[in-house]
Parts: sequence; C-alpha cells; structure tokens
Amino acid sequence: MVIPTGQDRLYKDLARVLREEIGTGKYPVASRLPPERELAIRYKVSRPTVREAIIALEVQGFVEVRLSSGTYVVRAPGQGDLPGFNISAFELTEARLLFEGEAAALAATQITDEEIQDLERLVEAIACENSDPSGKELADQDFHLAIARATRNAAIHDTIAQLWALRSSSPEAALLHAKARTANVKPVVHEHSAILAALRQHDPAAARAEMRNHLGQVIDNLLFATEAQQIEDARKATQVRRERYARITA
Repeated sequence: MVIPTGQDRLYKDLARVLREEIGTGKYPVASRLPPERELAIRYKVSRPTVREAIIALEVQGFVEVRLSSGTYVVRAPGQGDLPGFNISAFELTEARLLFEGEAAALAATQITDEEIQDLERLVEAIACENSDPSGKELADQDFHLAIARATRNAAIHDTIAQLWALRSSSPEAALLHAKARTANVKPVVHEHSAILAALRQHDPAAARAEMRNHLGQVIDNLLFATEAQQIEDARKATQVRRERYARITA
C-alpha cells in the first residue's frame, strides 16, 4: 500500500492510515502492530517515517510501545476523538536548524569577548551535565539562547526561545526527547565547541555551518534514539538469559 502524498508531512498521513485501520479492526485492541521494518515495506515509507507515526499514535493514546516487546494497540478511536497532531521533534529541530543557523551567523558579527567567555563556561557545564546520570539539558538550552541574544535582535531571540519551549509543551516532541534521554543521547560537547570556535573567530559562514551541522546531528540522533534503546534492551535481555543459563549449568 502506498501512502498518498498530500500537503502534510508523510508521517501524519501514515498515522492517519494506521488510526483508521485500528478503528476498522484490522489491528484490534490488545494486538501487536507489525514490526517497524514490515510496516515500512507494507506502506512504502522509510523506517523513520514509521517511527514518527507511531510516536504520534502513542501521544494520542491509541498505541503503547513496550520495550523489548513491540507496539500494542490499547484503544480504538471513538467518535469523540478528533484527529490532530502536535509539533513533532523532527519538525521542531528542522525549524531550529533554519533559525539558529542564521542566528549564529549574525551573532558572529556582534558577539563580545564577555559573551564568548560565557559560552565557554556553558560548554563546560554541558560536559558536567552529561557526566551526571540525572543531569538535565539546561546548559545546552542556555548555550543556544545566549547565541540568540548575541544577535542583538529581540525578535530572533524570542523566536528561538519559543522553539525551545516547544520541546516540553508539544507532547510529541517531549516524548521523543524523553526517549532520546532514556537511550543516553546527550548534547555533544565537541559540536558545541566547534560552534564556539567559529563565533570566537567572528566568522559568520563558519558559525552558520557549525550550527547547522550540530542540529543536523540532533535530527539523526532523534531518528535512532528509540532504535538504540531497543538494541540496549535486547542486549540486557540476552545478558540476563546468559546469566540464568550459567546458574542452571553451574
């Protein structure tokens, strides 16, 4: 089956198709959806598109992703359910790539030595947060908003601040970022250091390129966050089975 391409993002079209098929009983409540790879082949879409569609259905309460088991239907859509979507983590990061890339370029022409020093401290804070298992990503956010402030343009800063706020206010974006943290995906220090180096040189082209490269890597990490978690869960399950077998045969 080929998902029709319209004016919307492909994952939303796929989510609508799966939602309709859940409603018609093709995938009844308590049943497990086919694996991601099989869905990608069946609907002729990429695996990341399937992953994004599943997250949308999970946020809407139709499916539940059970680690090391699969995706299960937990309820069928009713008459009171209105089909709708929030901003996904991928859409959000694409927007950040566009806005923050240009913001970095402008900031490179305006930034002061004092602001550079502040960014240096924030890169160190990112590394500290990464080493703390319960650490948040506050230094990462502060780093990006500090660059936005360095543009000397309040509209740019406010726009980027709103994009960061969507990471927690959009359920779909918040869910995938939570999955990424569970999969141990954290801000990459050397990418932030590369942005800082370009800003220190007051090089707009390099600052833009490094910011876009960083946020492109964020998109890649989000795409594979859930897959990494599934691999880790499978590894742990295999280790448990090995230890159990060792105890039995000892």
